[in-house]
Amino acid sequence: MVKLQRLGIVISDRMQKSVVVAVEYRYKHQFYSKIVVRTKRYLAHDEKNNCNIGDEVIVEESRPLSKRKRWIVKKILNKAVLIS
Repeated sequence: MVKLQRLGIVISDRMQKSVVVAVEYRYKHQFYSKIVVRTKRYLAHDEKNNCNIGDEVIVEESRPLSKRKRWIVKKILNKAVLIS
């Protein structure tokens, strides 16, 4: 069975072992011929709490882990630069 993977950006890391990942979809509108951007938010499992806000990650589909959590953080591609 092939598992789906998505590329997104972490927008929230306030939960323990969970992050919210925003995935953008771009497509051309059939009538207006403009590029439309849609954003979908996924709750993903982050076992070691490695992700921070702004990180670019790959999430992979998994079995249901809770009511809304059905994705696992597979890999962190780019770490966000923290400015303080």
